[in-house]
Amino acid sequence: MAVFNCKNADDVLKAVKDYNVSFVQFWFIDILGVLKSFQVTPRELEVAFEEGMGFDGSSITGFTKIQESDMVAFPDPTTFQLVAWRPSDRPVARLFCDIKLPDGTPFVADSRYILKKMAKKAADLGYTYYVGPELEFFLFANANEPKILDLGGYFDAPPRDMANDVRRDIIFALESMGIAVEYSHHEVAPSQHEIDLRYNEAVSMADMAITYRVVCKEIARKHGCYASFMPKPLFGENGSGMHVHQSLFKGSKNAFFDGADQYHLSKEAKSYIAGLLKHAPEFGLINNQWVNSYKRLVPGYEAPVYIAWARRNRSALIRVPMYKPGKEAATRIELRSPDPACNLYLCFAAMLGAGLKGIADGYELAAPIEENIFKMSEAEMASKGISSLPGSLREAIDNLEKSALMREVLGDHLFNALLDNKKAEWDAYRMQITEWEIERYLPIL
Repeated sequence: MAVFNCKNADDVLKAVKDYNVSFVQFWFIDILGVLKSFQVTPRELEVAFEEGMGFDGSSITGFTKIQESDMVAFPDPTTFQLVAWRPSDRPVARLFCDIKLPDGTPFVADSRYILKKMAKKAADLGYTYYVGPELEFFLFANANEPKILDLGGYFDAPPRDMANDVRRDIIFALESMGIAVEYSHHEVAPSQHEIDLRYNEAVSMADMAITYRVVCKEIARKHGCYASFMPKPLFGENGSGMHVHQSLFKGSKNAFFDGADQYHLSKEAKSYIAGLLKHAPEFGLINNQWVNSYKRLVPGYEAPVYIAWARRNRSALIRVPMYKPGKEAATRIELRSPDPACNLYLCFAAMLGAGLKGIADGYELAAPIEENIFKMSEAEMASKGISSLPGSLREAIDNLEKSALMREVLGDHLFNALLDNKKAEWDAYRMQITEWEIERYLPIL
C-alpha cells in the first residue's frame, strides 16, 4: 500500500482518482477523545475542500447546544492516507478534519484546534514541540469481559507471548499508513502489549496516535480478538499507561540539551520539567480522564503517582533518559502518568502549556529523587517535598476546576464542558453498588 505525502487538495484529488478510492472517511474527535467519522464519495471531495461538510454539532459530546448546532468539518489534505484494514481493490481513505463555525472561524472547543493553538504559541517563541508516546493495550477474547489470551510477561517471546502475529500485522498496517514504529513487545501484565511510535511534531503525532488506536482495534478484530485501551481492566495486574517522551527544538537544535550541565539539561529543559511537576495535579484530569484511570494510579504497579523527577528511577512521575555522547538530539523528558484512553490532543496541549509556563516564569527545578519512592514513608516523602497526583476522578475534577492555567490552555468552552461531563460521570459512578460492597458488607451489616 502506498504512503502519501499530500500537500494540498489537488494532491488528494489526484490520489483518489489514481487509486480508485471508493470512499473517504472524515475523522475528528469529541471532547473526550472519542473518534467521530462520516464518509463521503469521491465526487463530493472537491466541494468538501472548498466549503467543508456540515453536521449537527449538538449531537457531539461537548460541542454545542441545539439552538447553535451547525458545524462544518474541513478536511486537512496533509493527513490523507488509505486505511489499512479495508480491501485493496476498492480502497477507503481517511482525512482528519478541522472543525469550524459556518462563518469559517475555528470552533474553539475543537481539540485539534486547541493543540494547534498551543503549538503555535511554542512556534512564536521559536520552538517546535516533539512528542513520542508509548501506548500500552490489552488483547482480550472479546469486548464483553477481560478474558486474557496469554500469561506472558515483560519481553516474553512465544509460546508465552501469543500475540506476535497480531502485533506484526498492526505494525504492517501502521507503516502502510505512514506511521513509523520503533519497536514492539509483550508488556508486564498477561495479554498486555506495547508498540512504540517514532517521535514527531505534536499535532501530527496526535493524528497518528488516534490512528494507532483504530488500527489496533481493527487488526485485533480481524484476528478474532479485542484490543482495549482501558487503563485498568484487570485487578491485581499492571494497568496500561502512555508514557510521553517530549522535547523542544529550535530549528535543528534540541533546546533541552546543555553539555555543560551535570544532567545535560538546559535551563529551558529544567524549567519545562518544573512546570510539568508544579501543574501536574491540575492537568491530571486531562491525562487520566476516566473513573477507571485512578484504579491504575496506585502505588505498587509501576504507575507513577508521586510528583518528582529522576533519571533512572521509574517510580518518579518524570524520568529523564540518560544522555549518550553524540546523541544530543535524543535529549528528552518522559512524563509517565498519562493513560492511552485520554484525549490525545488535549493531553499534549496541557503538557506543553505547563512546560511553557515553567519556562516563561523561570520555575526552579528541585534535585532529582533517585531512591524508590514506593518504599518511602509519608514523613520521608514530606521531608523531600514529594506530593501525589489526584487519587480519584473527583479529586482531579476539583484540581482542574481551580486551574487558571488549564482554563487558558483549553479555553472556557471546552474547560467547562469537560468539567460538566466528568462531574456527571463521577455522580453516575459513586451511586453504583458494586459486588465488592455486597460481598464485604451484606453478611455483616
